Amino acid sequence: MSTPPLVRFLDRRSPPHILTLILLAGLSALAMNIFLPSLPGMTLYFETDYRLLQLSVALYLGVNAVLQLIIGPVSDKLGRRPVILAGMATFLLATLGCALAGNVWVFLIFRMLQATIVVAMVLSRAIVRDMVPDAQAASMIGYVTMGMAVVPMIGPAFGGWLDQAFGWQASFVALLILGAGVFWLTWADLGETAPNRSRTFREQAREYPELLTSPRFWGYSLASALSSGSFFAYLGGAPFVGDVVFGLSPAELGLYFGAPAIGYFVGNFISGRFSTRIGLNRMVCWGTLLNAIGISINLSLFYLGLGNALSFFGLMTFMGLGNGMTIPNATAGALSVRPHLAGTASGLAGALMIGGGAALSAAAGAMLTESSGAFPLLWIMLSTGLLAVGAIWLTIRRERRLAGV
Repeated sequence: MSTPPLVRFLDRRSPPHILTLILLAGLSALAMNIFLPSLPGMTLYFETDYRLLQLSVALYLGVNAVLQLIIGPVSDKLGRRPVILAGMATFLLATLGCALAGNVWVFLIFRMLQATIVVAMVLSRAIVRDMVPDAQAASMIGYVTMGMAVVPMIGPAFGGWLDQAFGWQASFVALLILGAGVFWLTWADLGETAPNRSRTFREQAREYPELLTSPRFWGYSLASALSSGSFFAYLGGAPFVGDVVFGLSPAELGLYFGAPAIGYFVGNFISGRFSTRIGLNRMVCWGTLLNAIGISINLSLFYLGLGNALSFFGLMTFMGLGNGMTIPNATAGALSVRPHLAGTASGLAGALMIGGGAALSAAAGAMLTESSGAFPLLWIMLSTGLLAVGAIWLTIRRERRLAGV
C-alpha cells in the first residue's frame, strides 16, 4: 500500500487502531514479567527448588518460540483476527489455571499454556506490515512496541505490590482481568488485514526458501535475537540476584526490575521518531552497541568491587535503550525481505528471539549460586550483546559489498 488505510476505532470492518495494537503488545509483555518478583515466595509456597520454579520462565519462552513457527503461516492463511482471538481465549483459561494451581507441576503446565498470548506480540507486528509500506513500518512498530516498554516499567512493581498485599496469586488474577478487557477491545476493533489468503499451506511452503535463504533476513533476525538475548537472560537471573545477592523484598525487586523498560521506552520513541530518517541499519547498529556498552560497564563495576543493587539494575537501562532501538528496526528489516510472507517472517524471527531467550534464561537460572554473585548472568548477557553487534556489522558489510561501496 502506498498510503495507510482508513482506520475507524471499534469498527471490525477496518484495520485496527494503533491503541489496540499497543495494548496487545503490552499484554504480551505483562504476561512475561508481572509475577517475576513473586518467584522466591512461590518457591516457598510450592515447597520446591528455585531452579525448578524458574523453569516457569524458560518453559514459557520455549513454548512461545515453537508457537511462533506455527502462528505466522497459519495467520497468513486464515487471517490475523481469528488467530489472535483464539490465542487470547486460550491464554485467559491458562491464566485462571495458574492462579488456582495447587502444586508446582500443575502451575508449570498452565504457565506453558499461557504462552499462547504470543499471538498478540507476533501478529501485532505483522498487522503493521500489512497496513503500511516498509519505509514506515519501523516507525510504526516502534510506537506499537512502546506497549512492551511501558508495561514492564510498572508490571514487576505492580506484581511485587500485589504479592506483598494479597499473595502471589493476585498477579494472575490481575492478568485475567486485564486480558479479558483487551480481548473485548480486540474483538470489537480488529479488522482483517492479511493479504492473499487464498493460497494453500503447500503454496506458502514453496515460497519459504525465498525467506530462509535470504542473508538479509538472517542478519536482521539474529541481530534482534542476540541483542534481546541479554534481556531474556536478565529475566531468568535477575530475580535470583535481587533476592539472594542484594536481599531485596518482592516490592523492592519489582521496583528495581523495571529499570530496563525505562530505556526500552526511550529507545522505542527514538525508533518511532527517527528510523525513517536515519535508516534501519544505523539504528540497529547503534542499538546493539549501546546494549553491549551498558553491560560491559556493569560487569566492570562488579570486578572493581563497586557493584550494588542500584548500579546493577540502573545500568540495565542501557540494555533497554539498545533493544528499544534494535528490535523495531531489525524486525521491520526482516519483515520487509518478503512482504507477502510477513506473518511467517514475524513468526520465524520471533521464534529465533524467544527460543534463544528460553535457553539463555534457563542457563542464567542454572549457573547462578549464592557464591557466584551476579557474574555468570552478566557474562551471559555481554556475550550475546557482542554477538549481536557482529551480526548487524556483517549484514551492513555485505550490503555495502553488493552495492559496490
